[in-house]
Amino acid sequence: MPIDVAPFSSALGASVTGIDLSAPIDADDFRDIHAAWLEHLVLVFPGQNFSDTDQVRFTEMFGDLPDKPVRSRGTKSAKQLHKSVMLVTNIREDGKVIGSLPDGEMHFHTDGAYETDPYRYTLLYAIEVPKTGGNTLFANMYTAYDTLDDDLKRRLAGVDAEHGFYTGVDVSDDMKSALGLGDYQSTARHPVFCAHEETGRTALYVNRLLTQCIADAADRESREILSRLFDHSERSEFVYEHIWTAGDFVMWDNRCTNHARTDFSAGERRLLRRTTVQGVAPAAAVMSA
Repeated sequence: MPIDVAPFSSALGASVTGIDLSAPIDADDFRDIHAAWLEHLVLVFPGQNFSDTDQVRFTEMFGDLPDKPVRSRGTKSAKQLHKSVMLVTNIREDGKVIGSLPDGEMHFHTDGAYETDPYRYTLLYAIEVPKTGGNTLFANMYTAYDTLDDDLKRRLAGVDAEHGFYTGVDVSDDMKSALGLGDYQSTARHPVFCAHEETGRTALYVNRLLTQCIADAADRESREILSRLFDHSERSEFVYEHIWTAGDFVMWDNRCTNHARTDFSAGERRLLRRTTVQGVAPAAAVMSA
């Protein structure tokens, strides 16, 4: 039976059914999934039931997993299948969180922007989810660029922004504390307008959680520009909100989306398993005259 791809809305995202990802998939299904991913940016596979081995096998079809550990345990037993596999969870054992990014909301961001070579893809499998909250919002950064004011397009053509590890200009100390961030530090500089290496489309590449400043701009000017970019890219008509159900497997393209997390009760358990695909340094978009 062929897979079925059903778009969610005009913003982005699609549901994919008719396939069991716990088993190896053939070349035709891979081609169809990849094409749907490039078109819809976010894919949701409901009702999946697979292990960390299954998830890593499927992830590796799209590229290499990062050759570096995450600051978390990958499984409850600490027997991590691959050093880059991460649990996103608020579950604590002996007073210690068993994974990463445990509590509260998160501003919009794209994974790994604080690295020279950010992640190309993120894939997240829901094992336990709260009754309410902890939803993930996805923003279409192609559309954010396409609809941006011409004055900002001209002003920011060929300009870079600087990004840090959860140290964006709008990140509060309370948010840093809730996310359980340690002393890790990393910064990177990327073009504000990036060219997607497969589609060739231009995406806006800044976000509220990680972007620290517009490179080489005065502080006041940088803050004013970033405020305009953040508010514009987070407009509701550019966003799909995913309300999680256990068994959902959601995958997104970090090169052309931002994502955020809504708040949820600290008294409810949330456990998701994350894999990522290593990317390359974003290339600046070639701007038309």
